[in-house]
Amino acid sequence: MTDIKSFSGATFDSRLVKPGMLFVALKGENGDGHAYIPQALAKGAAGIVDGYEELDRVAREYRRTLKAKVVGVTGSAGKTTTKELLKAFLSKAGVTHATEGNFNNHIGLPITILNCPADADFLVLEMGTNHPGEIAHLCDIAEPDGGLVTNVGTAHIEFFKTQDGIAREKGTLLARARDFAVAGANNVRLDVLRSLRPDIQVVDTAPQWLADALRGVLPGAHNVSNAAIAYAVAERFGVTHEEAKAALADFALPGARWRRCERDGVRYIDDTYNANPDSMIAALNAFALERADGRRVAILGDMFELGGESDALHAKVFDHAATLGLDAVVAVGGRSAHCRASKAYETLEELKADFPTMVRPGDLVLLKASHGMNLGSLLS
Repeated sequence: MTDIKSFSGATFDSRLVKPGMLFVALKGENGDGHAYIPQALAKGAAGIVDGYEELDRVAREYRRTLKAKVVGVTGSAGKTTTKELLKAFLSKAGVTHATEGNFNNHIGLPITILNCPADADFLVLEMGTNHPGEIAHLCDIAEPDGGLVTNVGTAHIEFFKTQDGIAREKGTLLARARDFAVAGANNVRLDVLRSLRPDIQVVDTAPQWLADALRGVLPGAHNVSNAAIAYAVAERFGVTHEEAKAALADFALPGARWRRCERDGVRYIDDTYNANPDSMIAALNAFALERADGRRVAILGDMFELGGESDALHAKVFDHAATLGLDAVVAVGGRSAHCRASKAYETLEELKADFPTMVRPGDLVLLKASHGMNLGSLLS
């Protein structure tokens, strides 16, 4: 392993190695990165990081050399949106580096740290978890100055058993943050978070100027809440109202997150990056307020990692959808197909067979499901 001060980034994909970068050689279920070390060195890698433990160590050591304020973001839903909003706001106050894509786990987080420029003023790290203890491990590496929890819902409840268990896991970030901790007032397990961090800053409602600035940019009350929490952090570092509004002027979420597109006169909202009961209901509420020339059709697929509560939570989502006055709610997947819906399909292949005749010009269609359902392939 080379001197940690003499590299220009890191990757575990040998195809992406550029001269001066570190190559992280990891052994996984589908292959062993050590086999690609010769390729990485031939492409100019500055050094090799050998395995998970060394990746943690090198990332932690590099983090300690950074002048950047490190802010961790977690929550059951809205992590990426809030992280992107915080990145946009903080960019008005200085050089800001943030998690890209789904790099929010025990591999992605240290890689993100190692790719942070030495001159960055802020480093925003999304922290994901689906098993107890993961947030603590990520905090061991990141040593966050600040922590932000968007909400505590039911995502991954299969592994945490209860919402209190999820709250304790998410709240670990708040407890471990050196300087400050922030969460929304509408958090259903705020008492648990406060027990872990008594001085938590609770963000109640968004100021009107922020809600107005979000109109036409990000729909839904949940995104107003996400923006309010993000701005509460940015304001600590001197970001003004006018700067925040300017940041929102050209704001867009990455990937399949409320991505709008049009095909053959049908307008789509592709929100298939991932899903859990809380994000499903929030998306449906926002979709119900959208205007359409024709019908509003929600196509909803299965949500994963909900354990013994899966059937009840799927039913809750579809029952809620039925109250919103949508023209049609289509269910797809082994769980969803048994819920209250206009039409149901056990498999995506069955839905695809009917899909060409299911929608027509003028319709507005929401696609929402866990990423593993591959529901976004309806648009490919």
